[in-house]
Amino acid sequence: MLQRIRRSSRRLLSPDVWKVRILFWSGAVLVGLLATLFAWGTEWANHLFSREVVARSAWLPLLITPLGLLLIVWLTRRFVPEARGSGIPQAIAALSLTDHNNRSRLLSFRIALGKIGLCWLGMLSGASIGREGPTVHIGAAIMFSLGRFARFPHQYMDRGLILAGGAAGIAAAFNTPLAGILFAIEEMGRSFEERTSGTLLTAVFLAGITAVALQGNYTYFGTSAALLAPGEMLIPILVCGVVGGILGGGFSQLLLWSTRRLAGLGRRHPYALALTCGLLIAGIGILAGGTTYGTGYAQAQAIITESGESGTGFALLKMLATWVSYLSGIPGGIFAPSLAAGAGVGAGLADWLPAFPAAAIIILGMTAYFTGVVQTPITAFVIIMEMTDNTDLLLPLMATAFIAYAVSRVLCPQPLYRALAEQFLATARPAKDKSL
Repeated sequence: MLQRIRRSSRRLLSPDVWKVRILFWSGAVLVGLLATLFAWGTEWANHLFSREVVARSAWLPLLITPLGLLLIVWLTRRFVPEARGSGIPQAIAALSLTDHNNRSRLLSFRIALGKIGLCWLGMLSGASIGREGPTVHIGAAIMFSLGRFARFPHQYMDRGLILAGGAAGIAAAFNTPLAGILFAIEEMGRSFEERTSGTLLTAVFLAGITAVALQGNYTYFGTSAALLAPGEMLIPILVCGVVGGILGGGFSQLLLWSTRRLAGLGRRHPYALALTCGLLIAGIGILAGGTTYGTGYAQAQAIITESGESGTGFALLKMLATWVSYLSGIPGGIFAPSLAAGAGVGAGLADWLPAFPAAAIIILGMTAYFTGVVQTPITAFVIIMEMTDNTDLLLPLMATAFIAYAVSRVLCPQPLYRALAEQFLATARPAKDKSL
């Protein structure tokens, strides 16, 4: 017993141990701060595009959006090529790599800052992108880059830093600390080491506290009191789970297939592809009355609170705009657009199921579609439960998510983010490692 106390005392007073703690704590606070600034900036960019572009003329995006995407693709290719896309695949790929220098190609301060600025430009251009996936990339890059200040073997530190940074990014982006932890376990780190757990929990807590201190203690989509009686759960769960799983899995499979098919075109003619995608995004936006531009946060909130009218048509057009935005090669995530499209799916299903509470069907539909896209069912139902501040639907959300997951896996056997991560793994390893 005495020996154990002495060992604990030495660990408590060890300068090296305190160096690691301070590293994680300061990194988490920095992630929370940047996530908040990123959130404020994206809200400003979304409002500015709606107010200064769409409100002036519904046809003006036909000029602004293609030129904006052209500029973003040039800046990305010229300065931060690894910042393209969501950012979650880069974090997953970095976890799969074993060499510190290879990981540095995907995670750095330069990439993190570039990701923020380029995503802002994307939203100023009207692209259907989100900030949550990029915030995971930013969080992982910040924590990983800070690791150079601790004199410990990289193999010991890197994985914990990346996991903690990614989880902290989700927690700060959505104000959903539990979902941040679960996402790190379920998607980014399929194996959850005991020594990682304490640092990850601390990082999530500090990043979340920092974001709440700056933004206030808010729920992402407000508060929902929707519920289903036990006797009326079965049909909504089955319908939402199956339909959401089909649509979400179909979207993921389409995205993977098209990114592979267009990879050569993107390398040979990146600017022609960006201009074409920009014109398509603008055309979709005009067809949708301006509702498909940006993150879709306002539209999703209006659907969930039943203060707006958007259903199946909006959902399909939002999916299409998100798909085209990703194909363009610009930095930007699919989390928020998928939640918005999912809310539209739920609204459409609510019209098909008039005998059941519409608010509950909308939330179940959003959960099902989001699960179908990302194939992380636990994260999906927890993140939506936290974002709507609704625990009454916990069991229906859970059941719907797992049905959607099973259906989605039939259409898209390989999870979206892990499949996209393989593309970054192929370029991050040096040539001598690619044969291993």
